[in-house]
Amino acid sequence: MSVRSRAEFDTTFLDTLRRRVVIGDGAMGTMLQAADLTLDDFRGLEGCNEILNETRPDVLRHIHRAYFEAGADAVETNTFGCNLPNLADYDIADRIRDLSERGTRLAREVADEMGPSADGTPRYVLGSMGPGTKLPTLGHAPYVSLRDAYTEAALGMLDGGADAILIETCQDLLQVKAAVTGSHNAMVKAGRRIPIITHVTMETTGTMLVGSEIGAALTALEKLGIDMIGLNCATGPDEMSEHLRHLSKHAQLPVSVMPNAGLPVLGAKGAEYPLSAEDLAVSMTQFVSEFGLSLVGGCCGTTPEHIRQMAEAVREVEQGKRNPVHEPSTSSIYSAVPFEQDASILMIGERTNANGSKAFRDAMLAGDWQKCLDIAKDQTRDGAHMLDLCVDYVGRDGAEDMRELASRLATSSTLPIMLDSTETPVLKAGLEHLGGRCAINSVNYEDGAGPE
Repeated sequence: MSVRSRAEFDTTFLDTLRRRVVIGDGAMGTMLQAADLTLDDFRGLEGCNEILNETRPDVLRHIHRAYFEAGADAVETNTFGCNLPNLADYDIADRIRDLSERGTRLAREVADEMGPSADGTPRYVLGSMGPGTKLPTLGHAPYVSLRDAYTEAALGMLDGGADAILIETCQDLLQVKAAVTGSHNAMVKAGRRIPIITHVTMETTGTMLVGSEIGAALTALEKLGIDMIGLNCATGPDEMSEHLRHLSKHAQLPVSVMPNAGLPVLGAKGAEYPLSAEDLAVSMTQFVSEFGLSLVGGCCGTTPEHIRQMAEAVREVEQGKRNPVHEPSTSSIYSAVPFEQDASILMIGERTNANGSKAFRDAMLAGDWQKCLDIAKDQTRDGAHMLDLCVDYVGRDGAEDMRELASRLATSSTLPIMLDSTETPVLKAGLEHLGGRCAINSVNYEDGAGPE
C-alpha cells in the first residue's frame, strides 16, 4: 500500500499551525527526576526512561496532564530513547515498537481525556524520536540499521495514535535522514501519513555536533518530505536567535523552537537551568513576532510553569509574517553551496572521477584512500564548489568503492558531492553515507528503480 498524497493527509495538526501558534510542552527528564522513581520502577535498567511506559504509566499520565493543564496544545511522548543504540545498550532493542506504542498510547489517552482547548483546538500528541548515541556520519553505526529501527519506532507511534512525529535533538544530518526515511517507510506500511517535524541541535560553537551549519541543515532536510523544521536543546533562546533568523528567512516550511531554560550550569544536583519562566516567555514572544514561528515549547529544564507563562504570553502577541526566499542549493555535511554563484558559474571538480582522472583511478584501484582524499582537497583549494564522485570501473565492486570513498569524503571534504554513476546500487551506497544534499549525475531510471 502506498503513502497517500499530501492532499489526503489528516491535516488537523497542519491546519492548526496555519491558523495560530501551537504551544508545545516542556522537558520530560525534569519531571521524571521530580517523580522520585526507584530502581525497581526501571526494572534494574537504570536510566531507561522508556521502560516506565510499561512500569509506571501513572507517572507519564500525570506529566502529560500537567503540561496540557499548563496550556500546551501538544505533548511529546516518552519515546525519546526508542531507537536502536539506546535500547540495544539495555539488551531490549527488540522492544522498540512495543515501547514506542505504549508511550504514544499513554499520551493519546490523556489528550483524549482532556478534550479540546478553549478555542476548540484538539490536543495533539507528538511522537518523540531522539538521535541515539551513534553518529552514522562518523561510522558509529550503519545507516540502514538505524533507518530500519526508526521504522519500528514510527510504526509504534502510528499504532499508538500520534498526530505527528518529532525527530528531535538531531546532531548528525545522516541520522536525521535515517529517521525521516524510516518514518516514511513506516507510513507506507501503515497506509497512513502524519506530519514529520525535525529539530536540529546547534551547539554553542554555532554548528551541530558534527560541524553542520544551519544552512547545510536546511538544504539537506527541507526536501526530504518533512512538514516543519526548527531547533531544540543544547542552548537557551539567546544562542538560537541567529539560527532561527536564517530559518525564518529561507525555510519554505513552518519553523519551530523548543529551547532549554538557558545554558546549563553545574549545581549541587548536577545540571541546573537558570532561565526563569518569565524570561523564557519573553524570548518566545519575541521569536514569534520577529521570526513568525509556528510552534514553541521547551526542552531541558523547562517545567509546566514555564509552559504556562509561555502560553499566556504568546497568545497575546501577533505572529510575524514570513516571506521566505528559497535559494536552490546543494550541501555537504558542513555547509550549503548555492547553485547560482555571484562571481562565477558553479564549478564542479571532476578529478575525483575514475573515468576522467588517471591519478584518482590508480589511487582507487590501489586502495590508497588518502591519495583519493588529497585529490579531492586539491580541487577545493583550486576553487571547486562541488566534487563529482565517480567510481564506475569495469571489474570493480562499485558499491563497495562508493562506500569507502563517500564515508571518508563525508567528513574530509567541506564541499557537496555530485554522485556520478549509471548504477542505482552505487548511488544508493553513496547516499547512505552522505548527510548533506547531493546532486546525482549520469543515472537513468528506465528500469523504474531509483535510490531509496
